[in-house]
Amino acid sequence: MPLISEHEFFIQLHLTERCNLRCTHCYQTGDRSDELSLPEIQALITEVSEMLQDWSEAYTLSFASSFSVTGGEPFMRNDLFPILEELRKRGLDTYLLSNGTLIDQGRATALAELGTKGVQVSIEGPESVHDAIRGRGSLASSLRGVGHLLDAGVEVTLNTTLSEINEPYFMDVVAMASSLGVQRLGFSRLVPAGRGKSLQSRMLQAGRLKDLYKKIFSLETNGLSLVTGDPVAAQLNMQTTADVPDPVPTAGCAAGVSGLTILPDGTITPCRRLPVPIGNVRKDSLREVWATSEVLHRIRDRARYSGRCGTCGRWSVCRGCRAIAYAQSADSAAGYLAEDPQCFIVPSEKRE
Repeated sequence: MPLISEHEFFIQLHLTERCNLRCTHCYQTGDRSDELSLPEIQALITEVSEMLQDWSEAYTLSFASSFSVTGGEPFMRNDLFPILEELRKRGLDTYLLSNGTLIDQGRATALAELGTKGVQVSIEGPESVHDAIRGRGSLASSLRGVGHLLDAGVEVTLNTTLSEINEPYFMDVVAMASSLGVQRLGFSRLVPAGRGKSLQSRMLQAGRLKDLYKKIFSLETNGLSLVTGDPVAAQLNMQTTADVPDPVPTAGCAAGVSGLTILPDGTITPCRRLPVPIGNVRKDSLREVWATSEVLHRIRDRARYSGRCGTCGRWSVCRGCRAIAYAQSADSAAGYLAEDPQCFIVPSEKRE
């Protein structure tokens, strides 16, 4: 089936590092931080709304804007619903990323009433695999949460973080998603950062990753949409057999191109899995950061890239995963510009 690709300007808002689970592959550390207060978050939402409106008027462009609200586990914040209400009032599409274990019927109904566009729940495999990664009994609790969301009419995306640990079981997750009746199933690669750094040796080798992606894209899922933000995966489904030697990034990795991440203490980063600070909303204007950040300028500049990503003809529509490049690079200063170590695309190869 064809890969679904979505392009928009998004803010990934991490409300907290706190979580009720302790997943082995988590790219965060779980350390407590000075979390943004409700008034600070409301001010941030206002700033984003006004920024996008100004951009639309100045450039006569229409932005498909959204907030992805997450944690840690977002339900660890007692003011989650007032935050979601503020987003609704501003007319911003809102998505929630959760482990699902704390979602009861009342919370699911509240999410539906607040107009939440969708909830992503992490599922790593069948019970033995999922619970080994996320904790005993966690799959059953997550699936109860999924059931409550579906009963309330909220669109659900299951998402799997792929590594050697669960790659053999991904087709089981496809079957699970189909049987549950969720609308979408997403997948992403393990980023060996935070607690996940200990799993660096369990990252999928490029050839094995390619075989898995080809198998996924050949599936007939009868209404279940398969989604991924992995720019390398998207290359398998390109509609052209030619390389695209364009110096301007138009698709692919979202870092520096179509969104920003705000961490619980207000730190701004290019991506939720790329821990390179480029400002803080407590003192910096988002639009100024977007326009003037040297890190973002480098990410948007093909000449700055090293390795295969720097010479690839598909740079403008891919650029690999900057977070994985950074996590795997020995260069802590500019590792986010290194090649993607899991890339399996030969620039001149034809679409299979």
